[in-house]
Amino acid sequence: MASPPDDDVFQRLRQKRDPAAAKKQEDELNARLHAQQHKAQERLAELVEDNTTLPVTISSVRVLNANRTRRSFLERVVDPLLSAHREEPYTLAEAIREIGGATDKLNRFGIFKSPISVFIDRPDPSNPSSTPTDIDVYLSAYERGNYTIKTGTEAGHSEADAYINAELRNLFGGAETLNAHASLGTRTRSAYSLAFDTPILSNPDFKFQVNGFASSTLKSWASHEEVLKGGNSKILYLTQGGHRHEFGYSGIWRQVTSLAEKASPTVRADAGDSFKSSFTHTWINDKRDYALLPSRGYITKTVSELAGWGPLKGDVSFFKTEAESQVALPFGDTGITLTAGLRGGVLYPLTPAGSNAPQQSRINDRFQLGGPTDVRGFRISGLGPHDGQDAVGGDVYAAGGASLLFPVPRVGKDTPLRFQAFINGGKLVALKGKSKEGQMDSAAVRSSMKRTMQSLKDDLPSCAAGFGLVYAHPIARFEVNFSLPLVMRHAEQTRKGLSFGVGVEFL
Repeated sequence: MASPPDDDVFQRLRQKRDPAAAKKQEDELNARLHAQQHKAQERLAELVEDNTTLPVTISSVRVLNANRTRRSFLERVVDPLLSAHREEPYTLAEAIREIGGATDKLNRFGIFKSPISVFIDRPDPSNPSSTPTDIDVYLSAYERGNYTIKTGTEAGHSEADAYINAELRNLFGGAETLNAHASLGTRTRSAYSLAFDTPILSNPDFKFQVNGFASSTLKSWASHEEVLKGGNSKILYLTQGGHRHEFGYSGIWRQVTSLAEKASPTVRADAGDSFKSSFTHTWINDKRDYALLPSRGYITKTVSELAGWGPLKGDVSFFKTEAESQVALPFGDTGITLTAGLRGGVLYPLTPAGSNAPQQSRINDRFQLGGPTDVRGFRISGLGPHDGQDAVGGDVYAAGGASLLFPVPRVGKDTPLRFQAFINGGKLVALKGKSKEGQMDSAAVRSSMKRTMQSLKDDLPSCAAGFGLVYAHPIARFEVNFSLPLVMRHAEQTRKGLSFGVGVEFL
């Protein structure tokens, strides 16, 4: 490859009387340099392709510029590359593939600037222990700043808030992160959290997280405010097939307070304090090309929670599980996509510690359904059981929807803006056969749950159709829709006309 232009060449250009001509010549020299570098990269790729089976030995791997990161942390990532840890030598193609995998792992810790540069060189020929097949690997990994502080505002359907978020990175040299968040808003009156997470054994796909939080949320659809204080811990890992698992424990003190003057008897019965102690598991298999506006692929997800059973204690006891799936099907290369999704959930009462009978669910734990991010055409929590004007939630639900998204004329299919036409619906029901005292034996619970599940198909679900405009911003999806309710059940609350939704998950 030709040598790059010397600095004195640029200096002479700057001294010319015609600055425009000097700038033009400088640009031409830079263009020639970039072209030469591109040709050199092509020749290197051809050289690798012609010598893929050439045996090589990785004799050393060095990570440069990672001054704040622990040596022991980095060694767990790069040491497996060394040929000393392999029974058979690498081929050149295998070595490059393994080096690329280690580089990708370093990138996924989130503490290094991207891209991480890779250099391969021959060892010092004067070293008597080196062999003709030896190579040295250098990874230039510049670290990101120690911290990031963000402030801003967010607006959604019937809600707006201001927030501040601070993140401290690489606290102890092992990609540890401390995240502090605070927000004040119209619906979520206040929310504070402090979370610490760290990779386990230098593996970005295997993490431990602990989190403490406090929040106060106005739930106007049920005439009360909910105050939460507690914490949780999680182990998160990602399998080679892309399946994400989260196992966690949470202990949360909940309070139903600040009841409205016209709060219903159901809400008043659940007012006061409760403590939930639970194990949770989340599984996600996301194969979509873009989560906020997928053009192809699918996602399946389950969330399960076991509360107040056996040694978990607490004053609520149940098993709660939800499952959802979504598929996106493109129509060729037109930019038109059909998306369809299904969701469902069950809350099964269990016998709490110190009691001899299952207890009916509380309003804190029951499902809510309806709103601009799930079943459009209905108010927030507008579907399901109501006591007067209060949405009191249900124990079993099913919902589904389909949307046809197509490019906006004169804007093009490569932009994140789409028209959509949709139809969606769902049904949320309470456990059949509850006693007035809220007590049932286990046999009665099983019988009631069976009748409740069967009632989902007794008649048509509540549903709505409409059209609107979708914009997929990098941080959230925005929708403005005109909705027309088609079927509704007694006491449910519809929202005919325009609605605005912001979120990351839509039905």
